[in-house]
Amino acid sequence: MKVLITGCNGLLGQKLCELFMGSHSVYGIDVQEKALVLPAEKYYSLDLTDRKRSLQLLLDLKPDYIINAAAYTDVDGAETERELCWKINVELVENLIYAARKIKATIGHISTDYIFDGKDGPYAEDARPNPIGYYGRSKLAAENALLDSSVDFFIARTMVLYGMSKNGKPNFVTWLIGQLANQKPVRIVNDQYGNTTLVDELAAGILTLIEKEYLGIINIAGREIINRYEFATRVADIFGFDNELITPITTEELNQPAPRPLNSGLIVDKAVKELYIELSDVVEGLNKFKLMYYSD
Repeated sequence: MKVLITGCNGLLGQKLCELFMGSHSVYGIDVQEKALVLPAEKYYSLDLTDRKRSLQLLLDLKPDYIINAAAYTDVDGAETERELCWKINVELVENLIYAARKIKATIGHISTDYIFDGKDGPYAEDARPNPIGYYGRSKLAAENALLDSSVDFFIARTMVLYGMSKNGKPNFVTWLIGQLANQKPVRIVNDQYGNTTLVDELAAGILTLIEKEYLGIINIAGREIINRYEFATRVADIFGFDNELITPITTEELNQPAPRPLNSGLIVDKAVKELYIELSDVVEGLNKFKLMYYSD
């Protein structure tokens, strides 16, 4: 099949490209001038919020699947950059829907636990959303746009992604490893609960959705619910760093601009038991990550 991956230079986008190139014809779109993973002839530098240019490209390519890994993900920045957040997280998706309807493509969209308020997690696929920040509201609006459309789609909800990328942009785990390796103390919240997700497993899960022609909403995240402080100590243990460098604090102490869903998390039984997607617990995921990227 012909698969188009948006946000192909990001953490998830890179993994999707690497994985899908072995079995499908893969094309990618991102805003940077050059591709980080794809061959130059398979890459398009394009702002997908431009409907006219987006439509023309998709009409030319006619992909079978459009996997949308592009997103505005700065949770705090979304509170002040609302117009930009909405353009990327909602209008971009609306443009993809418009094009997909014309070329009869299926859309695969990546969403988040931030569509929930975090009062009574973890959440199943049919739980009622209630976002408490602007980022979450934008991601829910994108989901609703797909639900209200006439196109075929799947929505894969995930959270706390970690892994290695070629642009070196840090995520929670790579940032933490860098801090602890340099003996720098860190403060990590102990009242935010959720799944932690190895990006390689999310990418493999999305490939499974395509191969099984899955449509609808599904949670794909690590199997274990844990708070961020405990997760950080597991990272320290597995990578041989000093736990004493990690100090637990509350979310309130950080005084961040955007509210966070505290008691969050995603129930992944459907992905594991019905679709047989391999998802690790915290220690398994971190050991896989260490073996893939930090072993000699």
